[in-house]
Amino acid sequence: MRGLVNKARTARDRAADRQVDANRAAVRKAPARRKARRGLLKSAARFQGRRLLAALTSGAVGVLGCLTTPLGRKLGWRWLMHPGRRLYRRLMQSAREQRAERDEQIRLERAADEAAADADLNEIKDRVERPARLIPQHAGQEAIHVSGFKFEEAAADMENAARSYEPDGNMEVLTMIENLPLALQCVANTFRILAERSDEEFAFEKDVAAGFDDIHRTLLNGVDAAETLVPLFRQVHEQDIARHEDPRNGSEAEKGWNV
Repeated sequence: MRGLVNKARTARDRAADRQVDANRAAVRKAPARRKARRGLLKSAARFQGRRLLAALTSGAVGVLGCLTTPLGRKLGWRWLMHPGRRLYRRLMQSAREQRAERDEQIRLERAADEAAADADLNEIKDRVERPARLIPQHAGQEAIHVSGFKFEEAAADMENAARSYEPDGNMEVLTMIENLPLALQCVANTFRILAERSDEEFAFEKDVAAGFDDIHRTLLNGVDAAETLVPLFRQVHEQDIARHEDPRNGSEAEKGWNV
């Protein structure tokens, strides 16, 4: 019976290790996948632009085809017939081929970046070797001292500040958003420092340092997302921001729009 229990535990531990490795691989490859996704979106947008340009160009040539097509039918010259359609097909074929080449190059770069991420693991847990098991024996109970680093209190203060936040104006919110990547970077650095100190100073197992490192890598994705929020905010509120940053004839004149 005990052998079956141990076998089940071993299988469960192996499954957990595989899940952890898969999650870490996803975190490592996230920047490469995000870069590839943006590249594919840009490629698709460029293709749609080429489609629009081809439609406009072939439409202009199609107007000329209203004159050349009857003449081509009468003379039996196919090259005079439907020049707009033939030009559109040719332009779209070229656009599709170029898009396919761009997308293939983006996918190859993504595969190379993911391979580089897998090759350069640089895991916190692999930096320092420790004994397989080292459990100190203590007689009696040991007093627990709090050093003053209470991350949960700082996080709770941030949550309460966000809940009670009443900005004087939306430009103040813009300033907060512009400083958001730096703030999240500081939070991510907190867990990077904890990971390094857990690995080099504290009497912890390597898996604990690796756990802190996983949190650090995940928070870095939040930093990237915060950086994309700044241009997004400025884009969707471009006119509103322009009234404050570049008012026409002064800010008082802009108030005439009652906005």
